[in-house]
Amino acid sequence: MEEILDDLLGEHFYLIMTRVLIALVLSGLIGFEREIKNHSAGFRTHILVGVGSCLMMLLSLFGFESFMEEYDQVQFDPARIPSYVISGIGFLGAGTIIVYGGTIRGLTTAASIWTVAGLGLVVGAGMYAAAVFTTLIILLSLIFLNNFERLFRRGGSSNLIQIVTLPGLHVNEVVAAFEKFNLTIKEVEIIKIENDLRNIFIKIEKKPDLDRISLFEEISKVDHVKNITELK
Repeated sequence: MEEILDDLLGEHFYLIMTRVLIALVLSGLIGFEREIKNHSAGFRTHILVGVGSCLMMLLSLFGFESFMEEYDQVQFDPARIPSYVISGIGFLGAGTIIVYGGTIRGLTTAASIWTVAGLGLVVGAGMYAAAVFTTLIILLSLIFLNNFERLFRRGGSSNLIQIVTLPGLHVNEVVAAFEKFNLTIKEVEIIKIENDLRNIFIKIEKKPDLDRISLFEEISKVDHVKNITELK
């Protein structure tokens, strides 16, 4: 029975299990930071990317040993699969990037997804110390440098509201809702999306004592408003 179990699990099962769990914890820490800041890719996404990348690295290291031992002429480059992971993960990061006008949001989250893929590969290769150290560096950068960056970033004194509307909405009615709260509108952009829906992006001057719930309730009273979101 023990021999059957060993054959089923494989020679490296406990090592693989350890590395997958480490990848889960490290990628989960970075994903949790993104989650509490309400970004599009959060806890689960980062865990899946990190663990999946670790799994691909483990496949590259241990998945072809039996073929190489059985056939002397078989050669395999263990870096080949990880190289495809690094280049291929970009499509997932691209899905978190939002572009409107001259402003781009989601780049940091896209970069964190790409970095988590690298962490998974590093853990899969057994470089635990490098993975832990890199995770700490990433977390420090995301948590502490974010506040430091706001001091110098242009446009940091603005809030951006996204409103999804149905056909028939008059934009001046939406603008009037903002004016009721004495808000200064700095920029308005309208983008047409599928099925005659429209995205309206309104950049307003930041107001510390703004009652967002009341503002959103006032906007929702306008006919043909489907969804309201404040973008971070």
